[in-house]
Amino acid sequence: MKEKINKPFVPAYLQLTRKVLEEKIECAGEVLKSCTLCPRNCRVDRTAGEMGFCRTGDQPYVASWNPHFGEESPLVGQSGSGTIFFSHCNLGCLFCQNWTISHTDQGGLISCESLAKIMLVLQQRHGCHNINFVTPTHQVYAILKALDLAVAGGLSAPLVYNCGGYEALETLQLLEGVIDIYMPDFKFANPDVAEQCAKAADYPAVARAAVKEMHRQVGDLVLDFRGIAQRGLLVRHLVLPEGLAGTKEIVAFLAKEISPDTYTNIMEQYYPCYQASEHPPLDRRLTREEYRRAVKAAREAGLTRLD
Repeated sequence: MKEKINKPFVPAYLQLTRKVLEEKIECAGEVLKSCTLCPRNCRVDRTAGEMGFCRTGDQPYVASWNPHFGEESPLVGQSGSGTIFFSHCNLGCLFCQNWTISHTDQGGLISCESLAKIMLVLQQRHGCHNINFVTPTHQVYAILKALDLAVAGGLSAPLVYNCGGYEALETLQLLEGVIDIYMPDFKFANPDVAEQCAKAADYPAVARAAVKEMHRQVGDLVLDFRGIAQRGLLVRHLVLPEGLAGTKEIVAFLAKEISPDTYTNIMEQYYPCYQASEHPPLDRRLTREEYRRAVKAAREAGLTRLD
């Protein structure tokens, strides 16, 4: 376990100059004109109302926001994680447990000013330990623009990038110096399974490169003296029935190519959602033995920080 530290924490974005943040906003806005924010590379002009895979324009589309107490303990602490759930997604997981958010139009358009206010309310009124952007990949421009406004209002909480792991390197590089905590899923090790389940055969290669870049930027997860996450990488892996997720390959990659100290949540809560009932063996829950084998694989791979 990484040593806990007891000193004032300054989020990465507060160490940026205003000029650098404005340059990042401008760059993200330019990308939207022929969108390559994610590996789908739809190249639609989102500033002109054109919509690609994520069905989102250039304004924040938010499903909900609230202090969340169901996240990993280093994020939750006593006051919760300040989650902002963005609607839509750049993946198409047929078993999505948040499918009403990711696959429908639940939620609505808001302004970047309103998004900034939400961030401030979560920090200042609710005392959340962090601002947790859920499914943020296609909303990077709006997040950066709102962040600029929120900083002026006194935002000082760490930022969490809570994503599906299907990330473009150029976008992650744009976020360097902005995000404190990266929390990607690593969903699939096999391209055929990724194509069947999420319409993304390149997912395994993309996720490997993305996790490496995230770790390069922020390193292993660091906690404060209370056990609250301040900076670093936290990886989630949802175990699927009959080993479909490729757990052994994923935990071996994390231990050998990222760090044995990678904070990893081996998740057992799979249950059939959305279209999963039409695709055996995804039409059933995990067995206790399947989950036990997944945790054993993670330990045998050498991972030392399992949630």
